[in-house]
Amino acid sequence: MMELDHLAVACETLEEGQAAVEEALGVTLQQGGKHAHFGTHNMLLGLEDGLYLEVIAIDPEAPAPAWPRWFDLDRFSGKPRLTNWICRTDDLAALRADLPEAGAPVPLERGDLRWTMAVPADGVLPYDNLFPPLIEWGAGVAHPAGALRPSGCRLARLVVSHPEAEALADRLYPHLHDARVAFESGAPGLRAEIETPSGARVLT
Repeated sequence: MMELDHLAVACETLEEGQAAVEEALGVTLQQGGKHAHFGTHNMLLGLEDGLYLEVIAIDPEAPAPAWPRWFDLDRFSGKPRLTNWICRTDDLAALRADLPEAGAPVPLERGDLRWTMAVPADGVLPYDNLFPPLIEWGAGVAHPAGALRPSGCRLARLVVSHPEAEALADRLYPHLHDARVAFESGAPGLRAEIETPSGARVLT
């Protein structure tokens, strides 16, 4: 079983990502932290229903890791954009047994947070990175969404677009049941329809 955990916006610099998301949604992000293992850092936005949005970039002050970064960030270029939808599970080992393409488990930590994420050896996920990264939060670890200030934003719909959308949906549907997630045939990409205090907005 897996369920939507959070969304990720990749960017060349955190400042660019912050500006783009704040303009798109009309709300203010809050500080996140650094991920030493992958040499990245982020900013965060709390969403309703226990979700959150992460804006993530390579940390220019961190040493480059000896392995590929997650979310295929080593190859990212261009304007900030929504690149990943991360799903959580209570049993990553069991889920990976059925979805081995998710990658190998990598134990991670940031502050009081402890989690394990499946990451492909080359950092590249199937279906042009639209296969969701899988995460298992550590036992007894409070989900980070609960520590974020309310933004008044709620994810209404997430559209996963890909030429092989049907095949991707077939791989995931035995484990994922979320009416907010839709799969559509088309150019690879993500589209998040978000209700905000100033009305409906779209993040791509």
